[in-house]
Amino acid sequence: MLRYSLLIALLGTPALAQGLRPDDVLFSAGELEARLSGNTVEFFDGSKARYGSDGAYSYTYTDDDPPFLGAFTTTDGGEVCVAFDNGFSRCDTYVEANGRLVLIIADGTRFPARSVSPTPD
Repeated sequence: MLRYSLLIALLGTPALAQGLRPDDVLFSAGELEARLSGNTVEFFDGSKARYGSDGAYSYTYTDDDPPFLGAFTTTDGGEVCVAFDNGFSRCDTYVEANGRLVLIIADGTRFPARSVSPTPD
């Protein structure tokens, strides 16, 4: 895992920089893939991001909502990129902060994970 200051020095990404904090730890692509693949990340607002072991992705705001479907890939620096079936795509960053997985979106907003658990098949 990389400390954020090293990544900022290497990448110089201001959007990402505004969301990072000094104690954030970034993942390599392989570390993030291992952390997400086959798991569901539940956030404190009840939304869930499901990362299939086959690269499939789905996101729901609530269990009753229809899922947003797509495929995900990971990159060094903790970035997870999703290509949605509707043609939209986005990349966000995961970090570990004080032992908790945290998603940081492009505007710097942080979404700590409530839990990470295996996705039922």
